[in-house]
Amino acid sequence: MAETKNIYKATKFIQETTENFRPEIGMILGSGLGPVADAIKDPMYINYQDIPGFPVSTVEGHAGRLVLGNLNGKNVMVMQGRFHFYEGYPMPLIGFPVQVMKKLGVSKMIVTAASGAVTTDLQPGDLMVITDHINLTFRHPLMGQKLSISDELSSQTSKVYDPDLSNIALETGRKLGIEIKSGVYVMATGPSFETRAEVRMARLVGGDVVGMSTVPEATAAALMGIKVLGMTYVSNSGTGISQKQLSHHDVLDTMSRIQQRVVSLISETVGNL
Repeated sequence: MAETKNIYKATKFIQETTENFRPEIGMILGSGLGPVADAIKDPMYINYQDIPGFPVSTVEGHAGRLVLGNLNGKNVMVMQGRFHFYEGYPMPLIGFPVQVMKKLGVSKMIVTAASGAVTTDLQPGDLMVITDHINLTFRHPLMGQKLSISDELSSQTSKVYDPDLSNIALETGRKLGIEIKSGVYVMATGPSFETRAEVRMARLVGGDVVGMSTVPEATAAALMGIKVLGMTYVSNSGTGISQKQLSHHDVLDTMSRIQQRVVSLISETVGNL
């Protein structure tokens, strides 16, 4: 993971900027999900580019800033935009903000993402709780670090996504009348959409959706003892399932249709964690 001195500098900067605001829940918002942060009360904004050691979001739909404040009774620290492996960032750097969140006091995290369905059981606009993942990048947030992989590390990543938090999200959805499905998230490198053969492979190895994020941050969080809730919305059907030419605008168009539903779900879930 990132060097300790950089984590300290970033943490100190955020503490000084927010007058020692202490978040309990962290959130990473995927493509099109930035409006979730608009529901935060008394928000404090910090641009990534101002934080020592932080990368900068370059993808459309990612605002590139931290939003800190209160959401449904809980102190939250929200990444309004994330970093991707396909942007050229190494895995340890993608996990860097999660380490900073831990230092600031975060004990629970909601990681969200857009994804493409690799099965006809899921349709664009569907919401899904992530129960597990498959990392087809074969890269790890700890890669390159000098450490021994202990039984403790293995156990922390054997269940990256906390079952109790997942159940809270599912129950919250039921109370709101929002259907939420459960499934496995497959991470590919991107930046291009997967081929027909890659979509078939993702389905054959046990995946339900495929995306280009989430896994590094969720893994880093689990390794630090942060409880993780993974949530994704299906922005499109994968190549071969869908016959149309796919683009990033499909992701944003789908989110514009289901935006209010997702904001309500995440806000209520945060209050119930």
